[in-house]
Amino acid sequence: MSEKTGSAAAEVVPALFYDDPNAALDWLEQAFGFETCLRVTGDDGVIQHAEMEYGNGRIMLGGTGWSDFPTSPKSLDGKNTQCIHVQVKDVMAHYERAKAVGATIAAEPEDQFYGDRIYRVFDPEGHFWTFGQTMRVLSNADMEKASPGLKVEGKG
Repeated sequence: MSEKTGSAAAEVVPALFYDDPNAALDWLEQAFGFETCLRVTGDDGVIQHAEMEYGNGRIMLGGTGWSDFPTSPKSLDGKNTQCIHVQVKDVMAHYERAKAVGATIAAEPEDQFYGDRIYRVFDPEGHFWTFGQTMRVLSNADMEKASPGLKVEGKG
């Protein structure tokens, strides 16, 4: 058991709020390749809670109407307090898939100083996502050399 996590099986699962969770679930499947593994709907057919998987990762999503605190970025003029990052096997193919269904691309795929190629994208309600692929594994010293003057410490 890890003292930092309190459990050997600790897992972080982001939960996103959507004004239209049904449309979001369908879009995340089409654009990003997530697969729905759980869907809980009300009598009206609206998703109350859903879980989606991508590789070994998972997200949860639901609507905004069940309490007064959840909201969608589209109701905040596109402001976000977080970004969901997903590592993929083929970032260029993933980018082309998202682009083909009309995803709003915030930044084209580009190699980063730390060895990954990433692109940035918004979903239809304004949640900010990045998708990356490790192109080369670098030591901290090599990342520092390639960076714009940053100090790199710890294990990556």
